[in-house]
Amino acid sequence: MRKAIEVDLVRRAKAGDGCAVEALIRAHQDALYAFILRMSGRPHVAEDIVQEAFVRVLSNLDRFDARYRFSTWVFTIAKRLYVNAMQKQRPAYDTDSVNARQGTQASPAGLTAEAETSINVRELLQVALGQLNDQQREIVLLFHQQNWPIADIARYLNMPEGTIKSHLHRARKRMRCGIVSDARLHAHAREIWS
Repeated sequence: MRKAIEVDLVRRAKAGDGCAVEALIRAHQDALYAFILRMSGRPHVAEDIVQEAFVRVLSNLDRFDARYRFSTWVFTIAKRLYVNAMQKQRPAYDTDSVNARQGTQASPAGLTAEAETSINVRELLQVALGQLNDQQREIVLLFHQQNWPIADIARYLNMPEGTIKSHLHRARKRMRCGIVSDARLHAHAREIWS
């Protein structure tokens, strides 16, 4: 969504336009849910955080600074809620639930080659993400899952672009090492990408 459209929707939402509120939520809900789900690994945590994030956003629309992207503001609020929630409990990754949101489920008749590959990719991804600290995981997910440019991630995290690039490089290396160190996963990786 272009920034000008976001700003117009926020202006209308502040004035009480329910359609504008709905459009803002619909535009960001799925991406925010997917991001928090990958960060937490728990569907119920992601649902709660996304819901609470939008409640806070709508309660504080008057605080939104139009110089920034609305999406960045929403992600910042959700990230803070996530950090608070994780201080109370340690994440547990449920790869089936995480990837069911993306619609990649095995067929009822049995696993086809495509479904088996999808399962192997999910397992590889979860193991790889599990090798990362929270900051690295967040940067990887923003870059690869949410398709945020390096410059946007740098502004969002208040870091130099070079630091973001370094974190991405180290995170990818760490993910690769996590997969290579497990012979079974390494064999799956070679099978998938050969």
